[in-house]
Amino acid sequence: MISVEGSSDRYMSQLSCNHARWSFPCLQRKNSINHAPIATFRHYRSSSLCSFHGKSSEYAVSGILRHQIKMKRLRSLWFIILIIAYWRTVVLAEYLKYKDPKQPLNVRIEDLLGRMTLAEKIGQMSQIEREIAMANPETLKTYFIGSVLSGGGSVPSPQASTEAWVNMVNGIQKVALSTRLGIPVIYGIDAVHGHNNVYKATVFPHNVGLGATRDPALVKKIGAVTALEVRATGIPYVFAPCVAVCRDPRWGRCYESYSEDPKVVQAMTEIIPGLQGDVPPNSQGIPFVAGRRNVAACAKHYVGDGGTYKGINEYNTIVSEHGLLSIHMPPYYSAISKGVSTVMVSYSSWNGVKMHANHFLVTDFLKNKLHFRGFVISDCQGVDRITTPEHANYTYSIETGILAGIDMIMIPYAYTEFISDLTNLVQKNVIPISRIDDAVRRILRVKFTMGLFENPYADPSLADQLGKQEHRDLAREAVRKSLVLLKNGKSANNPVLPLPKKAKKVLVAGCHADNLGYQCGGWTITWQGESGNSLTIGTTILNAIRSTIDPSTPVIYSENPEPDFVKLNEFSYAIVVVGEKPYAETYGDNLNLTIPPPGPSVIHNVCSNVKCVIILISGRPLVIEPYIGTIDALVAAWLPGTEGQGVADVLFGDYGFSGKLPRTWFKSVEQLPLNFGDPHYDPLFPYGFGLTTKPVKEN
Repeated sequence: MISVEGSSDRYMSQLSCNHARWSFPCLQRKNSINHAPIATFRHYRSSSLCSFHGKSSEYAVSGILRHQIKMKRLRSLWFIILIIAYWRTVVLAEYLKYKDPKQPLNVRIEDLLGRMTLAEKIGQMSQIEREIAMANPETLKTYFIGSVLSGGGSVPSPQASTEAWVNMVNGIQKVALSTRLGIPVIYGIDAVHGHNNVYKATVFPHNVGLGATRDPALVKKIGAVTALEVRATGIPYVFAPCVAVCRDPRWGRCYESYSEDPKVVQAMTEIIPGLQGDVPPNSQGIPFVAGRRNVAACAKHYVGDGGTYKGINEYNTIVSEHGLLSIHMPPYYSAISKGVSTVMVSYSSWNGVKMHANHFLVTDFLKNKLHFRGFVISDCQGVDRITTPEHANYTYSIETGILAGIDMIMIPYAYTEFISDLTNLVQKNVIPISRIDDAVRRILRVKFTMGLFENPYADPSLADQLGKQEHRDLAREAVRKSLVLLKNGKSANNPVLPLPKKAKKVLVAGCHADNLGYQCGGWTITWQGESGNSLTIGTTILNAIRSTIDPSTPVIYSENPEPDFVKLNEFSYAIVVVGEKPYAETYGDNLNLTIPPPGPSVIHNVCSNVKCVIILISGRPLVIEPYIGTIDALVAAWLPGTEGQGVADVLFGDYGFSGKLPRTWFKSVEQLPLNFGDPHYDPLFPYGFGLTTKPVKEN
């Protein structure tokens, strides 16, 4: 028999309990402890176990003991491995602080920044066009791209649905999130008078019209509605508002300015909390976006873009530092105090120094003195234009622009050249890594603040917000309040407006009366805007007149009627809608500011033969003095957008005129620039002018 002593008995007994299911026929009759362990140990299943005697049995027992010790060690090893795995999981989760929304903002920023390679940092500073991202999505991963944009007219497809927009933006975001660190892109778009690139969106009056309302609360509501419609397409960032102070209407972007008066422009920065949400107390300079129904805003174009010589776009603003700070800078004070997330640099120069190269104004003043904590973005290929001709020395331009303080570069196509050149400049210590870190830190601050890490994808519940009726009603209200009545009758005792809804026959004339594209202006569906009624959904002024006037009153439309036609038809009155054709930026620069043909001939042919109301569709004051004597009533309607019904609301007295001129109406271009407070101020209509009428309930 096998003799087992001491602890061996304990091990054998334990094995017998744990492995009782193993049995050997030759030992089934044995019940002693000396036999049970051998009979139950898995390794020895053959009948040869029955022949173990003496020393061989001792070897068997010692083998069993060695096996048991080995098993204990394996169990201990597995336990250690589990502990290590658990420790790694816990420590790793704690280590990735940037993914934890409960961590303080700066902790998240610094944690993520500390993990980034130079390539990943430079990628965050790069903003490329949607076309590039869609043509080759791997570009986003290969270069760690931080931002994508839709330029004017850059859309997934003509008349794209909200679903198409959302799928595109989400697809881009999905690729960005698949990178090593999973940093979401920030997708930006120009939404300068509503979500103006998108089919069926509500298009509000351009800023010059909103400046005429003098209603910051209304503008804040417009910002909130615009944010909802932009978010409906999955986009979280808008290049708006333009807070330029236009001092010369010859400038092609003057309609993007609320007023010549910096105080009015300051007041209208209420659109920023409309877009972003109301900034918390004691948060001045810190970017803020309230949630998924809001968007990050962009104050542009920093600074002085509205004061260029002769209104030439992208040209030189010649003004003292006092003039710059007192006229052009105040809107930025307000924008920063309201938590604006980004600031876009102007193409223009200040006293000969390109703004994209101006370290004093971008870094020393905006970032350091005004304590702006969001990121500074270039205008489209703005860095290229530091040199003349543009892109002549791109490496120099990148060096100068980045060192000036620009954080994100709107490339939008030459991204490989930009990334390569900037990488070389950093590796050669021409641009210090501290400047790169400052830029990326600011970009990440905006992304974290707006919740992109927690909610990178579109909210499908907002899909019904695009072009919603409540939004169109708000736009219609904005149109009503933006109209400025400049003349009402050839004498004060004989007003023409409001017009009677019931009349013998009414003439509507002018190429702008039935042209939705003309009344929306530039930056509508495409960059330069379009002519016609098929570009988006809305109500033309002609259709608004027809739906408002008494059904028994015939409305005859003739775009350019002959004088005899007007005479012979014995119209009760005529409404003539003329003005500028759509334009944007440099294409709108205009040194003569006359009404484009056939506008003047239509005014002459109609107003010489019947009582007439002129509705002027324009982004700025135009030369009107030669015709003012023959005109019975004159309305500055600016660029009212898609809701032409707002024009008819006021023409026929359902609402009264209340708008005030946001800028001086000159007599002749030789007077320009002409602004309120100038010496020898002698306008046709002064800044702030606007006749009023009261609603006519019985009309």
